[in-house]
Amino acid sequence: MVKWHLKSQRKPTGGKLQKHKKKKKYERGSKFLEPKVGEISLKIKRARGGNRKLKLLSVNEANVSDPTTRKVKKVKILSVEKNPANPHFVRRNIVTKGAIIKTEIGLAKVTSRPGQNGIVNAVLMEDKK
Repeated sequence: MVKWHLKSQRKPTGGKLQKHKKKKKYERGSKFLEPKVGEISLKIKRARGGNRKLKLLSVNEANVSDPTTRKVKKVKILSVEKNPANPHFVRRNIVTKGAIIKTEIGLAKVTSRPGQNGIVNAVLMEDKK
């Protein structure tokens, strides 16, 4: 479902607002494509101004930065451990920004938007003991 990002149809008092214009195409959102853990595949979509957006459909690697050594490694994603966007995304292995992923070198938090950027960047989480 495509969302239309406009202001509320109601006044603060609860009364209905009168429309003064139609919805324009640039006010329309885009469909959410669920980036899953699996063999890499992506879709190229045209954005406003002739730009392009890379929409990830599935991904199996992430660029994980280690804050202690300040190095970035490309590592394999094993699964999604936690996803604050939606708890059901964990079972379906859907990767979104803010998701905690399990990698070969440990748990990492996703900092990029895979559905918009076409890449998974993450920061390695330190064990709190």
